[in-house]
Amino acid sequence: MSAESFADLGVSRAVVGALSAAGITRPFAIQQSVIRDAVAGRDVIAKSPTGSGKTLAFGIALAERIAADGPRPAALVLAPTRELATQIVDEIRGIAHARALRVTAVYGGAGLVKQARDAAASHVLVATPGRLEDLLARGAFSLDRIRMLVLDEADRMLDMGFRPAIDRIVAACPASRQTLLFSATLDGEAGRLAQRYSDDPVICQHGPRERRANARVEHRFVQVAHEHRVEALVGELGCDRDLTLVFVRTKRGADRLVKRLAAHGVDAVAMHGDKSQRQREQALARFESGAIDTLVATDVAARGIDVERISHVINFDPPADSETYVHRIGRTGRAGREGVGITLLSADQHSDFAKLAGQLGLEHGLGGGSRRPAGAGSASHAAASTDQRSRRRSRHRPSAARA
Repeated sequence: MSAESFADLGVSRAVVGALSAAGITRPFAIQQSVIRDAVAGRDVIAKSPTGSGKTLAFGIALAERIAADGPRPAALVLAPTRELATQIVDEIRGIAHARALRVTAVYGGAGLVKQARDAAASHVLVATPGRLEDLLARGAFSLDRIRMLVLDEADRMLDMGFRPAIDRIVAACPASRQTLLFSATLDGEAGRLAQRYSDDPVICQHGPRERRANARVEHRFVQVAHEHRVEALVGELGCDRDLTLVFVRTKRGADRLVKRLAAHGVDAVAMHGDKSQRQREQALARFESGAIDTLVATDVAARGIDVERISHVINFDPPADSETYVHRIGRTGRAGREGVGITLLSADQHSDFAKLAGQLGLEHGLGGGSRRPAGAGSASHAAASTDQRSRRRSRHRPSAARA
C-alpha cells in the first residue's frame, strides 16, 4: 500500500470524501500507477491481476473526467460477464454519485426495455459485449459521444471469444476517446489489442512480470482417490473458515456436487450459466450475506466475483492451466487479505499438476505422480505458505442435522 494519498494523485475532494466514507483512505499500487495519468486524460494500458484494486483505479478516473451536465452515455466499461459488470457498478456507484453521475449495468438475462431506458439516461455504462450490441442494434442509444472507454479483464474477454464484438464496439466509439485497458497478461493477442486501441499509452506493469500465484494465499494440494473426492471436500469444509468458493468444470457437475454435499449435511448453492440472472443474483446474495457459506461455481460464472469474506477457494476439479489456477485462487487473498487455496488431485493428475505448480513458483511435494492416493479422511497435503494455516476467520462445520 502506498504512502501517497488520493488527493496527491489529483482526486477531487468530493471523490476523496466518498472513498473515505467507504473506509478507503490510501491507494493500492495499481491505483497509484494509473490514476494520475488517467485523470490527466492519457491512455493507459495496465497489466494487473484480479483483486489488485483496478476497478477503483478506472472508476476514479471516470468520476473525475465525465461531466454531469454532458451528453449521455459518455463512458463505457466493457466486462466479460454479467457478474463482473454488476460488481463494477456496485464498487464505483458511490464515487460516481459524489460527482452526480449515473451508472448502469447492461447484461444479458435482464429485461431489454428497462435496460435500454436506464442505459440511455446514464453517464457511465458497464456492459457485456453481447447485450450491448443487442441494445445498439435496437437503436436504444449510440456510442458516438463516448469520451472514455475501459476494457476490463481484456484477456478473459478474448478467451471467451469476444474479439469480433469488441472490434465492432470500439469502431462505434469516437476515435478521439480516451482508452484504459486492464488485463492480467499483455502477452499475445491481449497485448496486440491493447496497442491497437490506444494512442501513445502509459504502460503500467503491476505485480511480477512472470505469472505467479498470490503470496498471501496458502496453497495446498490434497492427494485423494477420485471416488473419495466428495468426502475429502466435506472434510475441508469442516475446517475453520469463512466463506468458501468451490470450482467445478461443468454446469451439470455444479448441480450434482450441491446435491452430494447436501447428502453429507453441507448446505451449498450452485452458480453457472444455465441459471437465470435472478437465480444467479440470489445465489450470490445468499453467499455474500453468509446465509450459505459454500458456493459451487464454474469458471465463467465465477468470473468477477469479489466477495470480501471468501477465506477458502477449493478446486474440486483441477484447473486446466496455470492462468485458470491463478484466476480461481485469486477469489481469495484479495486487496491485502490472506486466504487458502486447495486443489483436490487424484494419482493420475500429480505429474501434470506438479508442472503447473512449478510454473507458478509453488512448493507442492507432488513428485512425479507415483505416489499412492490417499483415501477419504486420510489425504496427504503438500503446502506452500504453511505459516498461514492457523489464521482462519470464523468456524463453520457441516452438520448432519442440516441435511
